[in-house]
Amino acid sequence: MPTEEHHGRIERVVEHDAETRSLLLHVPGGIAFTPGQFLSCLLPVGGERLIRPYSIASAPETPAHLELLLNRVPGGPGSGFLFSLQAGDRLDFTGPWGTFTLEHCPDAETVFVAERTAIAPIRPMLHRAARTARHPLRLLYGTELPIYRDELGALAAVDVDLVPPDMLEAEVHRRFIESDGDRSRHFYVCGVGELVRRLRRALRDAGYARQAVQYERW
Repeated sequence: MPTEEHHGRIERVVEHDAETRSLLLHVPGGIAFTPGQFLSCLLPVGGERLIRPYSIASAPETPAHLELLLNRVPGGPGSGFLFSLQAGDRLDFTGPWGTFTLEHCPDAETVFVAERTAIAPIRPMLHRAARTARHPLRLLYGTELPIYRDELGALAAVDVDLVPPDMLEAEVHRRFIESDGDRSRHFYVCGVGELVRRLRRALRDAGYARQAVQYERW
């Protein structure tokens, strides 16, 4: 069965810095999604149609208004095309996709670990979790550009800690493996490359339950 395609129009472009921006889309009729899911953007580049996945950085409660957070990849034709878009331009996509999701807050302390723009899927997760949290929610955010920091820090029960990206792995070890013997926490980890695999392995090897360590590797 063919995959259903959707489209949106760029309502606004937000420049966080020269290499990082948000695209705010209006999608006629909206789309239903779960916090953490992504869209597969269909990009007409060089006579081809490139497919590039981007996590939805906005909340499901506004299904007709979506936000995509992206950084420019040097020489990347996909991000180069997206950086060329302006208000009024059309963006086609399929989705939502993905199983790195949070529908209900776990009944335990929950730690969200995000590396740079991997804060995108974590943002709606934290908004969802904060509504029903009975235990602390912690965000360990490895970044030089703290996008959404003030917004997320204002949520009830959410504690936000910023660390340099190159210290993120060491801080996870220090805070959640070496500091105590509590292994009841749940984790949602999102980042780039082998870092995510190393953190997943370290947390599970330290005694955290396999299903309590959810992750998305970009």
